[in-house]
Amino acid sequence: MNITWTEIQRVRLGELNAADKDLNQGFDDPAERDKAFQKLERHLVKVERQKLQEFRDGPRRPKLCVLESRLTELLVQNHFVQVTTPTILSKGLLAKMSIDEDHPLSSQIFWLGRDKCLRPMLAPHLYFVLKDLLRLWEKPVRIFEIGSCFRKESQGARHSNEFTMLNLVEMGLPEDQRQARLEEMAALVATAAGVDDYVIRTEESAVYGETIDILAGEDRMEIGSAAMGPHVLDQAWEVTDAWMGIGFGLERLLMIQQKSRSLGKMGRSLAYLDGIRLNI
Repeated sequence: MNITWTEIQRVRLGELNAADKDLNQGFDDPAERDKAFQKLERHLVKVERQKLQEFRDGPRRPKLCVLESRLTELLVQNHFVQVTTPTILSKGLLAKMSIDEDHPLSSQIFWLGRDKCLRPMLAPHLYFVLKDLLRLWEKPVRIFEIGSCFRKESQGARHSNEFTMLNLVEMGLPEDQRQARLEEMAALVATAAGVDDYVIRTEESAVYGETIDILAGEDRMEIGSAAMGPHVLDQAWEVTDAWMGIGFGLERLLMIQQKSRSLGKMGRSLAYLDGIRLNI
């Protein structure tokens, strides 16, 4: 049995959320394979239709929206203030993050004219807001934002041009408490997302120099990235306080939670509704 699905068949079965055992079947000849494909496709379409009806009956909200609501409520309960900043970002604020035309991230940016772009990250606007809040509020100052970010990513199973980020930051805490606080908040978010198998490792970053990455799943996919300050980037924003911050990709959290092979099914889509294929 050395014949497997054609590429078109494999893609279609993946769209219909076929199980690994079905995707890895082998056949003696093309006729046997094609007959098996037709049978399996009919079955999977029936299953997807049933899922779609169950979604309509309840819960009626995509898992991405449910997770966003859960995390928002949890962080507010833990004394973080939610902020909402613009999706359009100025070139000058990117420069403050050391991202110029020669930076590796520059080629991934969706530019809107010469000096505006769709934000590739939440951090520049959060820095901007924090500069004022640190002046107006007593410390520690805790804020978070959940919103779309945009990068010209390779459209693989783990990347998308539009994805949803959660960024939380706490400024004005004692330096010797930063690591413990970072681990505490990482555990809080991961647990709320139903992710209990993760590790924290130090990695190199094109923006921050060194980050603390949060990896989960059997192959240790990156679900979040953290950093601590004072940091060299703080100088451009006139920030001098000690801080810790974490960014999580919500679609990747859902990939781990749902044991999904595709980030595209977890996010904003015209082809899927809550991971259910609509072309059925």
